[in-house]
Amino acid sequence: MSVYILAVAGKGGTGKTTICGMLIDWLCSHGRGPVLAVDADANSNLNEVLGVEVEHTLGEIRELIAGAENAEVNPIPASISKKEFMDAKFQTALIEEDDFDMLVMGRTQGKGCYCFVNDLLSAEIRRIKDAYKYMVVDNEAGMEHISRGVLPSVNCIVLVSDCSRRGIQAAARIAELVKENDLGVDKAGLIVNRAPEGKLDPGVVEEIEKHGLELLGVVPQDQTVYEYDCAGKPTAYLPDDSPARAAVNKIAESIFK
Repeated sequence: MSVYILAVAGKGGTGKTTICGMLIDWLCSHGRGPVLAVDADANSNLNEVLGVEVEHTLGEIRELIAGAENAEVNPIPASISKKEFMDAKFQTALIEEDDFDMLVMGRTQGKGCYCFVNDLLSAEIRRIKDAYKYMVVDNEAGMEHISRGVLPSVNCIVLVSDCSRRGIQAAARIAELVKENDLGVDKAGLIVNRAPEGKLDPGVVEEIEKHGLELLGVVPQDQTVYEYDCAGKPTAYLPDDSPARAAVNKIAESIFK
């Protein structure tokens, strides 16, 4: 089975992670699984959007192994290799839910050389990825883990912006970053979030066209998202009559057709 990898990226505060969560839920609810959800944002909160508890992150494992030799007590038993230790720890970080599995990348790298550990981590992710039909990655704007090669190359990148000119400009810079890093993406498109009544101002449309961005869809401002967030409810599971949910469902149908 060949996995289809979709990455969602955008600057903070655009609602990127909620949209990512709803895309994951759409895949699961439409029988497109198995799905692997990966939170690759340094400010990890995809688990909250999906209602999942996280005990261990890959960043913690990476730090543990990278600093093992200089630790007062080496956490890696002398009887096993770093790779064997990584294999065992990796399994503790893989969260298995009914409809999807999840990995949280966690903190970015500290001081020191992480090349060997990143290679091990990359190998582990590539080893498991083909067990899934879809892999959906919630990235920070810089997409560090993809550009470093820790995560596999992606088939589709979804850029999320708010409905301002500055937001569109920020999305366009991420699109340029994708080109500069030669990530080999088959498709890239833009979702504009929190638009009043689901409509874009002509000036915003002009900005989208100016940067040559493909508009995948517009998600309206939705009070239900705010209410779910305030109540601590997972925002990936908005009701079907939610305007934001309806809009994301329509976008998902076009992406995953």
